[in-house]
Amino acid sequence: MPLPAPVESPLSERELILVRETDVPPEKLYAGWTQPELLVQWFTPKPWTTTSCELDLRPGGACKTTMRSPEGQEFPNTGIFLEIVPNEKLVFTDGYLPGWEPNPNPFFTAIVTFETLPDGKTRYTAKARHWTREACEKHAAMGFMEGWNKAFDQLVELMSAGA
Repeated sequence: MPLPAPVESPLSERELILVRETDVPPEKLYAGWTQPELLVQWFTPKPWTTTSCELDLRPGGACKTTMRSPEGQEFPNTGIFLEIVPNEKLVFTDGYLPGWEPNPNPFFTAIVTFETLPDGKTRYTAKARHWTREACEKHAAMGFMEGWNKAFDQLVELMSAGA
C-alpha cells in the first residue's frame, strides 16, 4: 500500500518570528533563559507568572515550566531541549517529552538565538515553528507577538538590573 503524500505547508505559514535588539549582551540573555531562578522572574508576560521551572540543559533534557494566569489557573508546559549552543542558541520543543517520548499533541518548537552585532548590540530572535498552519494561527491569536515582546522587555529589564 503506497504511503500518502506529505502535506505541503510552507514554513512561513507555520512560523512566528520575533526579532529585537538590545544593549544586554548575549551571555546575560542566555543566562536569563537557562537559569531557572532567573527564568521564573520574566518568562510570562505580567500579570501572568511562572510558578516553576526545571531545565536539564542537554539535548533530550527536560524543559518544564508552569505558568499561572491572573485568575490562578496553572498551565504546565513540558518538552525537551534539542540543541544548546551556550550564549548563542537554544532549541526546545513540546513535540517530545522527556525520554524522547512523542507528544500526541505537539504545539511548537522554539528556536531562540542571541547574536552580537557589529555595533555591540545583541540581536535576539525567537522563532516558534508549528506543525500546522492552524496551530500557528492559534498561537498568533493567543497573542504571541504581544506576549513574547512583553516577556522580552521583562528579560531585558531583569538582566539590565544586574541579575
